[in-house]
Amino acid sequence: MPTSIAFIGLGAMGAPMAENLVKRQFRVTGFDMRASAREVLVAAGGHAAESAAAAAAGAEAMVLMVVNAAQARAVLFEAGALAALAPGAVVILMATCPPGEVEAIAAEVVKSGRRFVDAPVSGGVVGARAATLSIMVGAPDETLALARPMLEALGDKVFHVGQKPGQGATVKTVNQLLCGVHIAVAAEALSLAEKAGIDGRLLFEIMGGSAASSWMLRDRGPRMHEAEPAVTSAVDIFVKDLSIVLDAGRAARTALPLAAAAHQMFLATSGLGHGGRDDSQVVRAYRALNAKPANDA
Repeated sequence: MPTSIAFIGLGAMGAPMAENLVKRQFRVTGFDMRASAREVLVAAGGHAAESAAAAAAGAEAMVLMVVNAAQARAVLFEAGALAALAPGAVVILMATCPPGEVEAIAAEVVKSGRRFVDAPVSGGVVGARAATLSIMVGAPDETLALARPMLEALGDKVFHVGQKPGQGATVKTVNQLLCGVHIAVAAEALSLAEKAGIDGRLLFEIMGGSAASSWMLRDRGPRMHEAEPAVTSAVDIFVKDLSIVLDAGRAARTALPLAAAAHQMFLATSGLGHGGRDDSQVVRAYRALNAKPANDA
């Protein structure tokens, strides 16, 4: 089992994930462009490096919790982190990336003599902090066996969805399709109710206990009534992730009309200047479309 881990990407989710690995007695050396993020890891008992390659030097495993496939490529190949890893090391890509990109990255990693685990996650910042993430793994059995202790330090649900890299990314893509559509349709329902003069809070209280309920409605719905809710996942995350969904649909020649409509609403919200706000604020695009002021909740 790998004991030394290079952790790249100490953002809102990556930071608590790295700390959870430290708590499980792994030696974690982290890198993030922000010095403040590296300092937080050190305070939690981890180690910091000044570059991705330095963090990877001799490490038996690397966790990539970066924004997208382009960043993963930049870290592994351009910054030299892959070459710095120990021979036979395990690379675990946990970011949400297009399945085709994951396959291509995996091929290059394996060609270098290292192993690769496709392991995107669901559960957001709350799940990252509590180590209750759902992890969708695409990897050969023997590679997963090496990575499993690390994955189980990060999530309480590790699903082996296939033997090939890209299969985990495919499951995460479907997950994001459902999440994005659920949030958007909850905002659409709220918009209709508000235009009809129905109290939105009462609406979600009723819907939350009815057959129309969903986890996203119950979680995001209350935040749609807040002027500035805490950001657990930003609007721009769904602009990116639903783009991945639509790309996957095109590649598979699969029509995804509901995903396309949801993507347009998140894109409109971002275009209105709210891309950094909580993804529940997709409701702002509906309110703008239906001439309801954003602060009239």
